[in-house]
Amino acid sequence: MGHKYIAVRSGHDGFRLHSKRVRRLPDSSGGQQHRRYTRQRRSAATGSRNEVIAATPSWSPAIVERNSRQVDGGTYLVQPGDTLYRIVAQTGASLTDIAAENSLSAPYVLRVGQRLTIPTGLYHSVNTGETGIAIARAYGVSWSDIVTINNLQAPYILGVGQRLKLPAGAAASASNDAGLGALSPEQRAARFTLNIDDVVTGSEPAFANAETGTAVQLPVVRTNFATAVDRPANFGGRFAWPITGPIISSFGSKGGGKVNDGINIAADLGAAVGASGDGVIVYSGNEIGVFGGLVLVDHGGGWVTAYGHLGELTVVRGDKVKAGQKLGSVGATGYVDRPQLHFEIRRDRKPVDPAILLSAR
Repeated sequence: MGHKYIAVRSGHDGFRLHSKRVRRLPDSSGGQQHRRYTRQRRSAATGSRNEVIAATPSWSPAIVERNSRQVDGGTYLVQPGDTLYRIVAQTGASLTDIAAENSLSAPYVLRVGQRLTIPTGLYHSVNTGETGIAIARAYGVSWSDIVTINNLQAPYILGVGQRLKLPAGAAASASNDAGLGALSPEQRAARFTLNIDDVVTGSEPAFANAETGTAVQLPVVRTNFATAVDRPANFGGRFAWPITGPIISSFGSKGGGKVNDGINIAADLGAAVGASGDGVIVYSGNEIGVFGGLVLVDHGGGWVTAYGHLGELTVVRGDKVKAGQKLGSVGATGYVDRPQLHFEIRRDRKPVDPAILLSAR
């Protein structure tokens, strides 16, 4: 059996994880939702701490260098020795945008004297460790908008040096940013909303240079957020109920503009919540206030399940799980007033009614 960790208070650092890998979260009736977790690994021989690993990715805008560059566009005449990567570095536009604008495809063969159309836009150059969520927060824009205008695809891993086109209204720089430059990183983050789709598409850190082909060497640690999660390629099984209990809120429209992207199942406080299918943990934390304690499992093939309002988390990012394996326990965290589980099934980022896919019970 693997090691377990238990959450205990540790001064201003919030919770630290010791001895048992279990994180107990405060319920919605009191206490602050703590966002930062660390896990201590101890030497088997000496018992001394030898490393501290962040257990949630850094989504703070403070980690992002706001280096955006306005590209006015125009025509570029290809010179001897030019490559598309070199032209990207010279112009500041993204490789994908220039390729699309000029109907180029890999390996991007160019001719001397060829005229390339350079698109107009505001572009951010990605640095090591930056996540999509942090970049969006730093510029005060929606991450989903960045995904759309850059046509980002699964597994949504950014590359160091990659240019991301920013949506209209993005803060161009700290001195010229429609009022956001005067705000602290925390204040900018507070103006940014976060949802499950953002976590699925924007939580992986940049770890390789996508636009120059140069690899960035980073340490490989199971819960280190400088490495990408090894996601399964396919999902061939069926989904099982994560917990037994009556459905108190079904999938779909609830009227008044409210929509439930999953189902809510009533259960006893502390009841075990199991994985609905085999997969790998891509998120375990409480960054999305409405859901409180939340676990996301990637099953492969575009399938992701979500488990919200957990009062206890017993898995960490990168863990491989089997169907029925405990992910945590039922709580009343987030925006609820009674113990329950919020459960979602998503296919290619779109919510699907769990009642259609869950096995009969």
